[in-house]
Amino acid sequence: MDTTLNIDPAAPTTGATASELAFIATLPTQLFIDGEWTDASDGATSDVEDPSTGAVLARIADASPADGKRALAAAAHVQDAWAATAPRERAEILRRAFELVTARADDFALAMTLEMGKPLAESRGEVAYGAEFLRWFSEEAVRISGRYSTAPDGKSRLLVTKRAVGPCLFITPWNFPLAMATRKIAPAIAAGCTMVLKPANLTPLTALLLTQVFQEAGLPAGVLNVIPTTRPAEVTGPLIRDSRLRKLSFTGSTGVGRQLIADSAHQVLRTSMELGGNAPFLVFEDADLEAALDGAMLAKLRNMGEACTAANRFIVHESLSGEFSQRLADRMGALRLGRGSAEGTNIGPLIDAKSRAKVDELVQDAVAQGATALTGGSPSDGEGHFYPPTVLTNVPATARILQEEVFGPVAPVVSFSTEEEAIALANDTEFGLVAYGYTRDLNRGIRLSEQVDVGMFGLNTGIVSNPAAPFGGVKQSGMGREGGSEGIEEYLETRYIGIPDPY
Repeated sequence: MDTTLNIDPAAPTTGATASELAFIATLPTQLFIDGEWTDASDGATSDVEDPSTGAVLARIADASPADGKRALAAAAHVQDAWAATAPRERAEILRRAFELVTARADDFALAMTLEMGKPLAESRGEVAYGAEFLRWFSEEAVRISGRYSTAPDGKSRLLVTKRAVGPCLFITPWNFPLAMATRKIAPAIAAGCTMVLKPANLTPLTALLLTQVFQEAGLPAGVLNVIPTTRPAEVTGPLIRDSRLRKLSFTGSTGVGRQLIADSAHQVLRTSMELGGNAPFLVFEDADLEAALDGAMLAKLRNMGEACTAANRFIVHESLSGEFSQRLADRMGALRLGRGSAEGTNIGPLIDAKSRAKVDELVQDAVAQGATALTGGSPSDGEGHFYPPTVLTNVPATARILQEEVFGPVAPVVSFSTEEEAIALANDTEFGLVAYGYTRDLNRGIRLSEQVDVGMFGLNTGIVSNPAAPFGGVKQSGMGREGGSEGIEEYLETRYIGIPDPY
């Protein structure tokens, strides 16, 4: 096992600079309810920590159950008026928000890097991706349509229309604090829905900055209400049981998603669930190996592997398995760990100590069962939640890392002999979010896209996310779609009006 780590000794132990702390001090830290910035009703606050050191970056308002109720009341109060707003007006607000986020791209990137840990280059990429949802749905807002037709028997006319679902509750994760917010907020605004957003308590600063942008873009009071909290069940539970709420959208773990689905059954809420993943990355004997390695680096290490779309299992043809594993280890082992804002950093810290411990637990389980670490394989020393990029070979089928979402920079490699075996291995999971496949055979690529049981498939590419495409999974990876022309349908109800024959 190669345990030599490519870490800048100063990077993990050097905290935020004076200019970074000064920037953080300019960000909003209060709740946003009914168009006003406000403290928590009980005065509670919580700390936002720097994952590279554990130091406190900021102290923000910590919403109480009473604050949650106020937020929903504000959303419900303006729902009818907001739904009646002209689609073009809603579109223009989204367009202005897109332009403001783009203009403040450096601010958003730095906020994400400081509170979440990802390198600045990745944060800038998320700003571009997250902002595009605002532009995309600004264009979709004016394209909501229905249909008019004659009934088959000719005795009546059929009028079908769409209208806003109503007040929504959004619960977003910490790993993509801008994009996961815009992916929900933008279609809701476009459709005419009001909303309550509960951002992850680990990374609330980006969401609060986005809220400030929407305020500047002219979004009316009450349409968007934002309530960071460290008491999620106490705050969101009463909202889910409230008859005024009509839609719940959640991105996060499958376990929490299952509970939210159960909780939402009482009100028969419309739900969208983007849950866990266990993405297979298949490399066939005829693949362009260099392209497959490039794709593997993207699919595995985006966001330090802390992504539901991250490649979780590398399923490589036996003729390439050894070379692929070693070359992937060489590439991953050469990456530089450090603070996300430090120059030359390729890999930042994981989000917290619990997450790092889970990653190492999965690695050690595999090693104890006979797996070999070609690079990495154990946590780095010192401050911060750093875990080195790790490649595991000879991973036994019983290893937990092949069944559980690792959410870290670890690539377990297994081999296969036949296409049928590869597909069986890919489908051997309760999850079905995304898969990747590398082959020069177009017919095989089409077969893979049809037979691997996922909601998204990347053929000869390591990135599938695109605001213009429907994002979502099957099986235990969730329900509903975000993005694309399908995304706005999650926030619209279909109504049918029967009209007698006018003749």
